[in-house]
Amino acid sequence: MPKFVPTLGRWLVLAALVLILDQISKVWILDSFRHMERLSVTSFFNIVLVFNPGASFSFLADAGGWQKWFFVGLALAISLWLLSMLRKHAQERLLPAALSLILGGALGNVIDRLRFDAVVDFLDFHLAGYHWPAFNVADSAITVGVVLMLLHQFRYGKESS
Repeated sequence: MPKFVPTLGRWLVLAALVLILDQISKVWILDSFRHMERLSVTSFFNIVLVFNPGASFSFLADAGGWQKWFFVGLALAISLWLLSMLRKHAQERLLPAALSLILGGALGNVIDRLRFDAVVDFLDFHLAGYHWPAFNVADSAITVGVVLMLLHQFRYGKESS
């Protein structure tokens, strides 16, 4: 057996944990809230159930339905690339952690698109009447993963490609 399998497995477990936490949080929100129902938690944070058929910031949300398959296909293609990068960099720490977070988040949102034709979002941060678009655990993992990828790129540059 190739040496990379045990460490690759560790990164796949991280991606699976992100996926599971994302889906558990969405099951809870779907069981506990009606569409657009809002619970004020603090002066700057609400829980609200919304469905986003688009991408980040509701990009293409009103595109008529074709965007579901576009985003599913795109996420699956990116997931295959992430898996190949995980395999290549499994012995490292920072980059595979980033890739795993993005992979788990991307697949969590793919599941939503296939089940609901939209992504389930529920974390709503706001300040002085301005709301950040609602997001979910998968989106959070993707964001942290991208930040870690950028940190890795700034730290190691082209030598790690």
